Amino acid sequence: MGTARTTGRLTATLLAVVLAGAGCGAEAVAPTGAPPASTPAGGAATPAGGAASPGAAPTGPVSVPDTLRFTGRTLDGTAFDAAGLAGRPVVLWFWAPWCAACASQAWTVAEIAPGFRDTVPIIGVAGLGEHQAMADFVTEFELAPVPQLDDRDGVLWRRFKVAEQSTFVILDRDGRVIHQGWLDGEDLTRRVTALAA
Repeated sequence: MGTARTTGRLTATLLAVVLAGAGCGAEAVAPTGAPPASTPAGGAATPAGGAASPGAAPTGPVSVPDTLRFTGRTLDGTAFDAAGLAGRPVVLWFWAPWCAACASQAWTVAEIAPGFRDTVPIIGVAGLGEHQAMADFVTEFELAPVPQLDDRDGVLWRRFKVAEQSTFVILDRDGRVIHQGWLDGEDLTRRVTALAA
């Protein structure tokens, strides 16, 4: 590991410790009348051939729960359709580019997300900042392998009723919200590993 990366991690960690109590939530998006994220899916997201094993990616057609009926664009401009995630547990990570707590969590996300890409996808949802600042954050914390949605308008933040960052929203394979809130790196790793088992 290079000196610059080590220094960056130490700086991010120290800032996170100082600001963690505030949760970086000073400029949170206020929820609106959007449909709640925890609305249960109309049917189980089970592959046509039968029940899926806990960590397996779906092997056939699945029903798409309401929580995954959204589209958008990634920070690099690629079209994104959440329906493609149906049938698997999913982690949505809501972050802002100026948030020190988000910076401290970015290293964990960058480290574990590639290993769980097919079983428990982690999707970043960037908001509360300008496009260039969000792109710089992705570069600085080596998050390019992890899909990062551009949500500058706060559409997904409101949809999932996220009121502060950094917030993790974890959906089970049926699209039900099973966790929403803060997670440190150890808790995130433990939860994702359990969902993939």
